[in-house]
Amino acid sequence: MTDALCKISRALISVSDKSGLIELARALAARGIEIVSTGGTRAALAQAGIAVRDVAELTGFPEMMDGRIKTLHPKVHGGLLAIRRNAAHAAALAEQGIATIDLLVVNLYPFEETVARGADAETCVENIDIGGPAMIRAAAKNHQDVTVVVEPQDYAPLLAELERHTGSTTLALRQKLAAKAYARTAAYDAGIANWFAAQLADPAPPYRTVAGRLIEALRYGENPHQSAAFYRTGEPRPGVATVRQLQGKQLSYNNINDTDAAYECVAEFDPARTAACALIKHANPCGVAEADNLLDAYRKALACDPVSASGGIVAVNRTLDAETARAIAKIFTEVIIAPDATPEAIAVLAAKKNLRLLVAGGLPDPRAAGLAVKSVAGGLLVQSRDNAVVDDVQMKVVTRRAPTNAELADLAFAFRVAKHVKSNAIVYAKDRATVGIGAGQMSRVDASRIGARKALDAAQAAGLTEPLTRGSVVASDAFFPFTDGLLVAIEAGATAAIQPGGSVRDEEVIRAADEHGIAMVFTGTRHFRH
Repeated sequence: MTDALCKISRALISVSDKSGLIELARALAARGIEIVSTGGTRAALAQAGIAVRDVAELTGFPEMMDGRIKTLHPKVHGGLLAIRRNAAHAAALAEQGIATIDLLVVNLYPFEETVARGADAETCVENIDIGGPAMIRAAAKNHQDVTVVVEPQDYAPLLAELERHTGSTTLALRQKLAAKAYARTAAYDAGIANWFAAQLADPAPPYRTVAGRLIEALRYGENPHQSAAFYRTGEPRPGVATVRQLQGKQLSYNNINDTDAAYECVAEFDPARTAACALIKHANPCGVAEADNLLDAYRKALACDPVSASGGIVAVNRTLDAETARAIAKIFTEVIIAPDATPEAIAVLAAKKNLRLLVAGGLPDPRAAGLAVKSVAGGLLVQSRDNAVVDDVQMKVVTRRAPTNAELADLAFAFRVAKHVKSNAIVYAKDRATVGIGAGQMSRVDASRIGARKALDAAQAAGLTEPLTRGSVVASDAFFPFTDGLLVAIEAGATAAIQPGGSVRDEEVIRAADEHGIAMVFTGTRHFRH
């Protein structure tokens, strides 16, 4: 393949997103390029005083069926697909009176946006584009001769190329645009396929498609020798993919991963009920608390493990205020994410040039359905999001002693946090704050020990005479398979426990709880996280 120049003499333009349309068309017309268009696009161009030919004139066939049939015609697709240097193709063009089309500018019906705003099924189906993807694929296939543009962001590069090469495009640009065109139609079809799967409530469709739109290329991945990029899906879920970054350096791969973990965790706490703060390090909570205000919630969360919190992520569930911002700024923090921030809070943090401040505009719904996707060698693991919320489960008291109201509140809090701790996970909590977290251990007893040890270390650092696990409750993300993990928690000072239950040794574990006079409840819901 040579980097041959292709002169543009005729363009077909049909766009739903009319951003930059008039400016593009005027620049093309100024170069003497004939413009062919359809429906609303043609009307917009004509109203702007730009000479435009209706596609019906090109095809000799009227638009019909409410616009469903406009461009599905040999005189369109022949003009796009004909190989210019192929004598047989040239003869067919001449015989059928087909004019070549050198530039195709198409963006698709807004199917993804229609789904995102909750439209009914009939409206969604009517926003499935047929002619657009067909033309895009035809033009992209024939990129040796045809230039295809699928979004307004590429209008400026196209016009710059035409300026540099006196109305022609290079093969390098056409290849780049063709690759983008196929990616766009693939992502579009992925959205349609996933919508149909959701409509049919099919958890395992024969083909599962995953697509995203590039947000930015990252400096590197989890480690410096790994390349990485960040993509946005069509899911309208507030979070790290939808934030506005108000200040700070570019987010890294690890920043994004940890910030997502932090914001999903803090979203478990309804801001109408309580203020909450989550501190995250390596995608695990190292401190979570709720309180009457963000400042108190932050201080309580920080007290759980101030050593691990350094260099971590802070997530809050309410608008960040100046007082809380000042407290956070006292230690090294990589990222703060909040639904919003006051002007005063933004001003406070402005002095921390490297600190990333993100506002998401809202909180993700912990009950919302969705998909979680993980890559494995040669495949994808796809599952529904863990949208079980402790408020919706029926706690069953299984011990002789029932929890007190204060213990019940702390048990619900601890289990809410345990959902977001890597397995095996143990969470000690007291007064609506974590006081010790054991995360990501191969055995549950080790997670119990680590959580208790963390609490002891934090107490010593704070000059306390005993760890805060004294009088705490303990949550386990999965059942206690043996009594050992529970006994470690009891020794650390836990007076009540919450766990899913379901072990063949449940009776032994319940007996151990009764022997030590602690209360225990089963939820019937497991929260493994790997």
